[in-house]
Amino acid sequence: MNIRSLTRGDGVVIGAAVVLFIASFLDFSSYDCPQGVDCSRYDSPNAWDSLGLLMSVFLAGVIGAALVIVSRAMPGRKVVGLDLGQFGTALTVFALWTAFWTILDVNSAGAGLILGLLAAIVLVAGTVAGPLIPALKAPLLSPASPAQGVAAGQAPYGAGPGQGYGFPAGQQQQPYGAQPSQGYGYPGAPQQGQPAQGDPAQAQQAQAQQPAQGGPAPAGEFTAFWFAVPVARPLYGEDGSPNPIAELAPGTWYLAVEQRGQSLIAQTQDGRRGVLQDTTGIQRG
Repeated sequence: MNIRSLTRGDGVVIGAAVVLFIASFLDFSSYDCPQGVDCSRYDSPNAWDSLGLLMSVFLAGVIGAALVIVSRAMPGRKVVGLDLGQFGTALTVFALWTAFWTILDVNSAGAGLILGLLAAIVLVAGTVAGPLIPALKAPLLSPASPAQGVAAGQAPYGAGPGQGYGFPAGQQQQPYGAQPSQGYGYPGAPQQGQPAQGDPAQAQQAQAQQPAQGGPAPAGEFTAFWFAVPVARPLYGEDGSPNPIAELAPGTWYLAVEQRGQSLIAQTQDGRRGVLQDTTGIQRG
């Protein structure tokens, strides 16, 4: 999984899962040592000494967090008829539910149980609110431009040695949908064999030669380019299937290989191709 596809909500989920796992090694309950009694040899149990507590609170939350993260990397995967993300969310809610009633049932809750409850609360909050709150939907890491990767000596995905596919050397990239201001074949630019303005005699001679040269310049072809999406957007199959085959995540650069009307044919890091129907606000590399 590309780490640049992670959102801030994913970072909250991963952090809470790590804290929950650490809490499983801490004391399950606390105790007061009587005066005059040596309690140094007393070993307070932790969650690993109770299989039911370990599986229903700590490992359930960690497994649920892993399923949520995997579901956002590979959308469409299901377990028992449920999407991986839905199944993982259900596990995190179950872990919080069990931790809440367990801490109420214990007379003197230890650091492990208290920290586990707090981590479970944050875990559920990140899992449920991550796809809803714009601040949590933002990329965890800012996207690095493909040009920066080439400057650092790293060829971008789909590029040959020394040159990025779709990024000619010395050519400035235009925003998606914009036309270059100059260049052969575009109005206002000098055509091949056409003199510069200001010489009427040469201009008349060039106009007389144009019919013999074979007519207008050919239309420009689509040039592949890198782009990033501002928010997560589905990628649909080229066969017109209504179910998405992947999800384009913010913070990751994808390769546009073809244009179909207002849609783009995009290629993911694992080689899958599909149709990006919503191209509004994309950032061109």
